[in-house]
Amino acid sequence: MTVTLSAYNVVATRCAAEYLGMHETAEKGNLIYKIDVFLNSSLFRSWKDSIIVLQTTKTFSPLSEDLKLVSLCIDAIASKACVDVSHVAWSYTYNRKKLAEENNGADQVRAREVPHDWWVEDLCELEIEFYKRVIMNIKSKGVLGGEVIGEALKAYGYRRLSGFNKGVMEQGDLVKHKTVIETLVWLLPSEKDSVSCGFLLKLLKAATMLNSGETVKEQLVRRIGQQLEQASVAELLIKSHQESESSLYDVDLVKKIVVEFMARDQNTSKLMVVKLIDGYLTEIAKDPNLPASKFIDLAESVSSISRPAHDGLYRAIDMYLKEHAGITKGEKKRMCKLMDCRKLSVEACMHAVQNDRLPLRVVVQVLFFEQVRASASSGSSTPDFPKGIRELRSCGTYGSSRSVPTVMEDEWDTVATEEEMRALKSEIAALKLQEESGRKSTDKAAVTAISRVKSLIMSRKMFGKKLQGKGGGGEKNNGGGGSDSSESLGSVTEEAAKTATPSRNLTRKVSVS
Repeated sequence: MTVTLSAYNVVATRCAAEYLGMHETAEKGNLIYKIDVFLNSSLFRSWKDSIIVLQTTKTFSPLSEDLKLVSLCIDAIASKACVDVSHVAWSYTYNRKKLAEENNGADQVRAREVPHDWWVEDLCELEIEFYKRVIMNIKSKGVLGGEVIGEALKAYGYRRLSGFNKGVMEQGDLVKHKTVIETLVWLLPSEKDSVSCGFLLKLLKAATMLNSGETVKEQLVRRIGQQLEQASVAELLIKSHQESESSLYDVDLVKKIVVEFMARDQNTSKLMVVKLIDGYLTEIAKDPNLPASKFIDLAESVSSISRPAHDGLYRAIDMYLKEHAGITKGEKKRMCKLMDCRKLSVEACMHAVQNDRLPLRVVVQVLFFEQVRASASSGSSTPDFPKGIRELRSCGTYGSSRSVPTVMEDEWDTVATEEEMRALKSEIAALKLQEESGRKSTDKAAVTAISRVKSLIMSRKMFGKKLQGKGGGGEKNNGGGGSDSSESLGSVTEEAAKTATPSRNLTRKVSVS
């Protein structure tokens, strides 16, 4: 009887021969010996045949394991993957990157360099348990760099997980998907930048969706924290899958990544990360279920980084105030204290003084600073606030708490009426004249200006109480979110920009009760 052996039936034949005891001790030149010679001299020398043989061993496990067929296949595959590319003379699958000549339609036979990751795509055909063992064998040889291993893991994830490239997990065997994710994380090369931050974030999204173990997620958080500056805002938008969490995005997870980044001395990339977080805050601010505490905590986690400009942070705060009208005065105050008005651009300042969602204290700071900036002789340095404004910024009101009623502190956190804005601008203009004439120091002039604005606010409050006592309508409480008359930063019209000046001629668009 003639038996034709191939990569598809050699394992079955070898197992049958073992079962029948067809060893050399029974008869010289028996079947087992012939199969072993065929494997070593033919199949294990072929790249694709070695992969086929390995795939067929699963059907005959555990006997194929006992006969060392699995380990022999794995070693043959790993050895070929590690061979110098100049010695690769066999066929392989490589469709991920087309050569420039192919894109130009050249059809002539040409010599081309074999890429270092030529083997990656063919290994995607293996089941995860075999794939893991092959990659481990390749890594143990120490020939290929971490970037090549990382490319292999990325290709396998895209091939084996439906929707993985889009950051989602489509329906399928979720248990198998979870095993794939956890195995890929376990196989990650230790070298920094061996895999992209985007790929790591996709793994983290998948691990979160599949409820992988904390160890897996912690490992990914550490790796992402090492190269967070490479991420984009869209990649950081990881949806929350906790039943107890009503927020759309998992902000706590992103904060852990930021904390990991901040724990490392990466000064060169900190400005990139703070810009990234400002953009992320702007996006999550649109979530109506996002608590102010989470927004503030994340913003505070990068507060130690000195931003050259605070426009991004202002944009995020403005977006949150726009989408969360029910925010408390205390939360709004804490949120706005994150922002340094001295680092707002002219466009941002123009928007801020017309923004009826901001507390009065912020508008005061912006107006004072714009006046100082407009009168500064040189724009190369950022002028400092007068003492009165500094104290207003740090404690909420000028002077000590012993001399100012607590109710005054609350009034600074409300939005200003049109009358108050006119009075405030008038006092600021007077402050400039006094400073130029030398009749009064800047600090003393600031004290006078703030005191007059305080008097106006207190008069408004007393008048409101009298109306309420008489059964009148009373003053509307617009300290929560203000009206929606103010547009978001970046949408200020060109006409408004031409007709308004940062220091005086801007009008505050508010509704007066």
